[in-house]
Amino acid sequence: MSLGKTLKGYFWWTHPRGNVHYDVMVTAILLFLFVSPRFIDFKDKPVPVVPIHSSEVLVRSAGTSGDDTRFVYEVRVEDLNNAQTDAEIKAALLRIIQPIAGDVTLVRYQSVTDTKGHIVAYDATILR
Repeated sequence: MSLGKTLKGYFWWTHPRGNVHYDVMVTAILLFLFVSPRFIDFKDKPVPVVPIHSSEVLVRSAGTSGDDTRFVYEVRVEDLNNAQTDAEIKAALLRIIQPIAGDVTLVRYQSVTDTKGHIVAYDATILR
């Protein structure tokens, strides 16, 4: 079999099943499917889970720090009453979280953005 005919068989997928060339094509496809995500950045990100209703706050465990337990509270940006500065955001987050969790310490917070880059919520790491 000539090289041109072999390459044409790969392109048009005409090699019979069970043939070495067929196995090479299938192996190449499987390698592409499983290996390419490691090397190609498809720029896909998981969609953040944001509380649907304004009265909801999502709580996730974030491990422990010594004798204290860490939690991440996710609060919708609409619930912060237009807080703009760092101090206002921290105060608004504590105002929402303390009735739920009691006396806590706000370790840090970070914004959660949607696919268009708009801030939709804040993740507040809390130490109890």
